[in-house]
Amino acid sequence: MPRTMAVIEARNKLTSLPEELHRKPETGAIAVTRRGKPVLAIMSWDLYESIVETMEILADEEMMKAFRLGVKQAAEGKVIPWERVKRELKRRELKH
Repeated sequence: MPRTMAVIEARNKLTSLPEELHRKPETGAIAVTRRGKPVLAIMSWDLYESIVETMEILADEEMMKAFRLGVKQAAEGKVIPWERVKRELKRRELKH
């Protein structure tokens, strides 16, 4: 549940909110309310960008198809160990 703050309080604290959100990223977003109802959300730019990026991925059918396949393969144990991947990448780097 996001922290809530009345519009007047948000206006008074606007210049200190970026530091607060940076210090406590677990806060996520702050719901700004008017007469007890949420009307705005205040969040860090990083959180905003991650939400937008997630929405873009979810809207991309090919990317979601690849994601679902990867989840299915992982659930079936069809994975490549990370150490093997690192060795392969290092070997490719040395070739170039």
